[in-house]
Amino acid sequence: MGTFAAQVSEWAQKEEQRLEAVFHTAAEMIAHEVTEPGPSVASTKSAIAKGLGSKGRGKNRKQVQGPVNRSGTGRLPVDTGNLRRSFMASSTAMPTIKAADTEFAEADISLVIGGAALGSTIFMGFQAEYAMRLEYGFVGTDSAGRLFNQSGYGFLHAAIQRWPQIVQAAEAKVRGRFHR
Repeated sequence: MGTFAAQVSEWAQKEEQRLEAVFHTAAEMIAHEVTEPGPSVASTKSAIAKGLGSKGRGKNRKQVQGPVNRSGTGRLPVDTGNLRRSFMASSTAMPTIKAADTEFAEADISLVIGGAALGSTIFMGFQAEYAMRLEYGFVGTDSAGRLFNQSGYGFLHAAIQRWPQIVQAAEAKVRGRFHR
């Protein structure tokens, strides 16, 4: 049995490891919640009519990269999956918003999250220019002269409001990996 100081030092080291594990797990959980697909927003033709997404929406769905789950339990609207693929994490700055016609590839945000030190900031966000319109909604005339009365989906804010519960769930998940 070691000295009291050695025991306290060992305990403190384990607690810091546990805190870092909760930090990483909570970040992964909120990223999953934000990007969890919800209902399909519409068929391609009606999505174009509503002005959702990119100019590339006329593509045949078979040409779109990767499978798109349109029946998830989340709030993120899905048509082609491009909005979901535009979600990105960074350790240095918020992701840059890109033009509406940009086709995004899936980003592995777990590398950024896993490499983040306890106490650091992980920046997460959508790069698709139309993400804000889908989050908040849009009423009015757009730059193409189309009239909109589109409700927002609130996929980002709904997850942010659950942050305390997400951290609590992450702590419960991590607790089992560490002995007290």
